[in-house]
Amino acid sequence: MRRVRVAAAGAVTLSFVLTAAACGGGSTGGSGSGEQARTLTYWASNQGANIEVDKKVLQPELDKFEKRTGIKVKLEVVPWPDLLNRILTATTSGQGPDVLNIGNTWSASLQSTGALLPWDAKNFEAIGGKDRFVDSALGSTGVRTEDPAAVPLYSMAYALYYNKKLFAEAGIRKPPATWDELVATGKKLTKDGRAGIGVEGSNLANNIHQVFVLGKQHGADFFTPDGKADFTSDGAVAAVKQYVDLMAAHKIVAPGNAEYAQNQSLSDFAKDRTAMVLWQTASATFKAQGMNEDEWGVAPAPVRSGRPGADEQTNSMVAGINMAVFKNTKNRDGALEFVKFMTSDEEQVVLNKAYGSIPPVRAAQRDPAFSGPTLTVLRDTLATSSAALPQVPEESQFETVVGTAVKKLFADAAAGQAVTTESVRAELEKAQQQMPKK
Repeated sequence: MRRVRVAAAGAVTLSFVLTAAACGGGSTGGSGSGEQARTLTYWASNQGANIEVDKKVLQPELDKFEKRTGIKVKLEVVPWPDLLNRILTATTSGQGPDVLNIGNTWSASLQSTGALLPWDAKNFEAIGGKDRFVDSALGSTGVRTEDPAAVPLYSMAYALYYNKKLFAEAGIRKPPATWDELVATGKKLTKDGRAGIGVEGSNLANNIHQVFVLGKQHGADFFTPDGKADFTSDGAVAAVKQYVDLMAAHKIVAPGNAEYAQNQSLSDFAKDRTAMVLWQTASATFKAQGMNEDEWGVAPAPVRSGRPGADEQTNSMVAGINMAVFKNTKNRDGALEFVKFMTSDEEQVVLNKAYGSIPPVRAAQRDPAFSGPTLTVLRDTLATSSAALPQVPEESQFETVVGTAVKKLFADAAAGQAVTTESVRAELEKAQQQMPKK
């Protein structure tokens, strides 16, 4: 979700139960005359290396919007560790922004509060139409039987990033395409204090993203078709064990990675301490760490057959950021105008180019800025071999409890304890017991 700020989006623990009777937001703005009627409050997620970077990216665009429309946008960039609880507080207090960014995996959970404006045909028409957006991005906007709770803003996908110099020194000519190849490659690269691949074992959201994809490859979805938690199926257990075994069994992940949660694996990669990493849209972070583009390569994340595709050949979750409007905003027309501006072809090129992400708007994807080899891999992954996380109201709880189970298993592995099928199943059973009963 992407730098760690995106990847950590779903890692915030829910501090209270989502309520269907939520009030919504819209603490500023108005439908009448005067200054208040021409002002919107916007909570943006922290996409850049820090909040100041986001302000430098966004403020000129907000000034452009104000010049065109006369509507002033008051910007607050909210750090990822705070964002979900800030939004949940706003849904119950009514003291929130007019427009906000949300991690796309939260869409169904926040949709269930009733606080967000549904994107029905009329609202989509107001921003240029639903068919402007890529289908995979629309798949992470809420429960499919309901009108979407948000619209896509930035799209991202997982890929395998590898250090070209370290590969060359080890005599490795191409990146691994299968999991067996990844393990074999990782073992060749794990030496002299360097690890073959890095993970973020304490990053709950990243844990979920990885095991969800592996679950798809093992035929598991973690939820039944009627929305019940199904964390202990053979496929789910196999997925979690396969991921943790990169450290526990194959020894190609350094034990210290069990404590990583804040981009440390990317820092290790940039400093040649790790040779590979599976991450979302990481190139901007590597550049910020001082790496040149020709120092790393990008390949599709591995699948068992080596040929990514649908279902058991899925190799990424549909990652990204959505844009939502609080239902009780006092300036709905202005809010829709702002969403239309931010999702316009022109702005999609500007914003996604700045953040190294993929536009979820079809026309913007055709811009030459997104035709380089790195973004082509990510764009193709989103189009052909990615899947949305379960669009169920309990998705946020799923990220928390299963992500924590994987964290515990990594800690066990780091401590030298055996990670077995039985111990994995036991941790997932504990996680399932924490989910709401249906």
